[in-house]
Amino acid sequence: MQQMSLVSLVLGASLVVQLVMLGLVLVSILSWALIFNKLTVLTAERRNSDEFERRFWSGADLNRLYEEAKQRDSTSGMERIFQSGFAEFLKLRGRGGAELSDTMTGARRAMRAAAQRELDTLDRHNAFLATVGSVSPYVGLFGTVWGIMHAFIGLGNGGQATLATVAPGIAEALIATAIGLFAAIPAVVAYNRFASDVDRLANRFDSYMEEFSNILQRLATR
Repeated sequence: MQQMSLVSLVLGASLVVQLVMLGLVLVSILSWALIFNKLTVLTAERRNSDEFERRFWSGADLNRLYEEAKQRDSTSGMERIFQSGFAEFLKLRGRGGAELSDTMTGARRAMRAAAQRELDTLDRHNAFLATVGSVSPYVGLFGTVWGIMHAFIGLGNGGQATLATVAPGIAEALIATAIGLFAAIPAVVAYNRFASDVDRLANRFDSYMEEFSNILQRLATR
């Protein structure tokens, strides 16, 4: 019996199935690159936010923190939220006759806008991972169906159908489904992990904005 190897099955597949396999492999490589990149970004964001919170709650002067944030181009999303809120607070407070409610509303609005920008950045490429996770199995299945159809058409033209003649065509077609699952499973796992991480960071941002708003309100009433 002729020995079958993965390479020989791939090379022996029809052109359509080969294109499906190639596309899935390229998508899988891109997915892994994005996964490692997002792991790095989210880990750095958590670490930088922890560091900023330690400095913020250590009793440091707000004006000094603000100047430091401006000079070094804030490294964390939480620090940029602080910078946006405090800058708006100082601007509105410096205007003569500004109402406390207007000042606080403006500061909160600035922080909300900054937080949304940060979350949009952190959530970038998650939609791609979700698409890969949901679509790749179907693309692989399409390659499998096409390959099996191509194999049976060849058998029909040959006039003889035995297990030895059917097996190679079906095996090479099933590889497309295997590659589709190989691309989809890591993408789905990564998407769920990253979506959860971004949600936790969003909750941290919300809590910080509420606490910082209370500090600004006390500062404004002095």
